[in-house]
Amino acid sequence: MSASAHSVIHKARRLVVKVGSALVTNSGLGLDHAALTGWAEQIARLRHDGREVVLVSSGAIAEGMQRLGWTRRPSALHELQAAAAVGQMGMVQVYESCFRSHGLLASQILLTHEDLADRKRYLNARSTLRTLLDLGVIPVINENDTVAIDEIRFGDNDTLAALVTNLIEADALIILTDQQGLYSADPRKDPAATLVPEGVAGDPFLETIAGSTGSAIARGGMLTKILAAKRAARSGAHTIIASGHEKDVLLRLAKGERVGTQLMAGQATVAARKQWLADHLQVRGRVTLDTGAVKALLVDGKSLLPVGVCDAAGDFERGEVVSCMDDSGREIARGLINYSFADTMRILRTPSNQIETKLGYVGEPELIHRDNLVLL
Repeated sequence: MSASAHSVIHKARRLVVKVGSALVTNSGLGLDHAALTGWAEQIARLRHDGREVVLVSSGAIAEGMQRLGWTRRPSALHELQAAAAVGQMGMVQVYESCFRSHGLLASQILLTHEDLADRKRYLNARSTLRTLLDLGVIPVINENDTVAIDEIRFGDNDTLAALVTNLIEADALIILTDQQGLYSADPRKDPAATLVPEGVAGDPFLETIAGSTGSAIARGGMLTKILAAKRAARSGAHTIIASGHEKDVLLRLAKGERVGTQLMAGQATVAARKQWLADHLQVRGRVTLDTGAVKALLVDGKSLLPVGVCDAAGDFERGEVVSCMDDSGREIARGLINYSFADTMRILRTPSNQIETKLGYVGEPELIHRDNLVLL
């Protein structure tokens, strides 16, 4: 694959940035306030340039270890959870202060992998993040280590960052680490190792050379980053793995400079999402559309509103996949529905501004949002 002239971040509008523990905690010596200030300044400049940025930050357990006076990462889960609870306080305080100094609001979101596997919680998390981005707020995301068990033992924020990238359909994922990028071999052991400037996310060869090089503070090695890029590519997002020690690395990437390792998604966002919705999620029901709604979807590229739905069938819940049929019974689209079957039946042919009257609440004005719908 030939190298492109600019980084894949050059034209990206929505970014997920992940910073590792070593970058935010001075390799275990407590929070590096200067580093966090630098991340906030760069993200603020990206935000003011019209880009949307979600920050996934490691460091809670490492910061908690420092505050508790622990020099080695404990193996007992209850101690890890205690360290995360203590360290999360320090992280939130510093990030909030740093972003506020640039006139930006920050928000804290704690997630587990389970949150993004459950369809209802997936949609709730997605709606919250989209609203925060629309409001110009910087979401700061970390794994909810105080309650997660398997995620602490086996999980990592590289994977979480990739899941968030899929969740919000980001254009690119930037994984910042203490290494320059992916090397042909472990540079800490092999002085002849060379940087791999570009590749295709999901290429099995990348996994064979990545290895596992976690430190005493961070849990994820290069392999987790390669696998995260593979996961991010499922929704069409490109990934860059670069050193967080590079000066103004985010701004340089945004300007098109090639830094670190660039892993290209093998397919476009629409194609990847269509495959995900069409092939990997079980269809739980169907809705029948009138001719106006069919035109809105096929010609106008709009969301599906309840006013255009004539009938529904199945036993689906909010967040599950349903088929969209025309009046002849032909499936024209498939998507994640915002209301259960029972509620959908109550709001058939109902204008969106009357949903609350019928249900006593309004979750979303759309039955299926365009972002969660693919044409077949």
